[in-house]
Amino acid sequence: MQRWLAPVLSPTPTSMRRIALAGVVANAGIIMTGAAVRLSKSGLGCPDWPSCTRSSLVAAATRGDPMVHTWIEFGNRTLTAAVMVVAVAVLIAAWQFRPGGRRRRDLVWLAAAQPIGVLAQAVLGGIVVLTKLSPAWVSVHFLVSIAAVGAAVLLNVRCAEGTGPARSLVRIDQRLMARGLVVLVAVMLAAGTVVTGTGPLAGAGNVPRYHLPLGGVTQLHADIGWALGMLAAVLALSLQLTGAPQQGATRPGWLGWLTFVLVGGPGARLTGAPQQVVRLGWLMFFLVGAQGAIGYTQYFSGLPAGLVWVHVSDSVLIWIVALRLMFATRDRGPVTEAPADSGSAGEAITAGSTAVAEAPAAQQPTPA
Repeated sequence: MQRWLAPVLSPTPTSMRRIALAGVVANAGIIMTGAAVRLSKSGLGCPDWPSCTRSSLVAAATRGDPMVHTWIEFGNRTLTAAVMVVAVAVLIAAWQFRPGGRRRRDLVWLAAAQPIGVLAQAVLGGIVVLTKLSPAWVSVHFLVSIAAVGAAVLLNVRCAEGTGPARSLVRIDQRLMARGLVVLVAVMLAAGTVVTGTGPLAGAGNVPRYHLPLGGVTQLHADIGWALGMLAAVLALSLQLTGAPQQGATRPGWLGWLTFVLVGGPGARLTGAPQQVVRLGWLMFFLVGAQGAIGYTQYFSGLPAGLVWVHVSDSVLIWIVALRLMFATRDRGPVTEAPADSGSAGEAITAGSTAVAEAPAAQQPTPA
């Protein structure tokens, strides 16, 4: 038992990053299971809250809804408890994590946002049920969940870096484009909730929905997607084709760049931005492209529930990658720094860094 609790009670930089990553996976996973609940029309499988029905705390047969819907909705509520366990573990680990002998308050606050977010989602989920799937509350519920994922991603990034001032790793225009992607993704997610609350998948029967023209909100959502795709393409190419060339390489002209884009060539010898940033840029581009293809396919195929679930899941991945890309364009130094009052040189502990060992004082030559 002590071995299992050690990463939480005495976290190292590596275990802290892994625990924070578990928070990202848990918060993203509960969104995907929640989407499955709605798309299977199981949102009212448990018609009461916090109990499943007025007479049963757990899943029980209800009038007018098949039992499978009850189990799907009750299963999603049960998963919330598992997400809370992960959130509490993240908070304890952040409290115990003391790089350089000091507690990082910024990490503690970010970790505290996770259990608070789980509680907020549970309350909002109850309001959604009690209001019979009101589209406004469904939208708020989803966006709060997305904000919780954002806080979890930020924690995962911040626990792997120091507290120094941000140092840009790319050009200023590339950093601005990365930030613009985050803004556009957030707007796209908000617009997506409006489309969902307006369209035929908002529910069945007398379930309320937004009184908006479906064609208009769908077109707005698509326009935001096109803008996002174009910005992602420009940023990915910019990151790949700019920057200092490797030793012995020459910067190609426009023909070399075009050759690189199509089949590879002299331009491939350019290092551009850090490789992590370049990879995230291309991943962002391909995810957005896939999202667009999925969106048009589901629209022209009558909105099949399975494809809509893939669309929602991909939107969560796009949000995570957009945030990681934005944070990867700057650096805040090593995660661990020597205490200020230390008289000897400390050792910086950071992922991928090389420790510089100094000779012990006993081996230094004695001054004459």
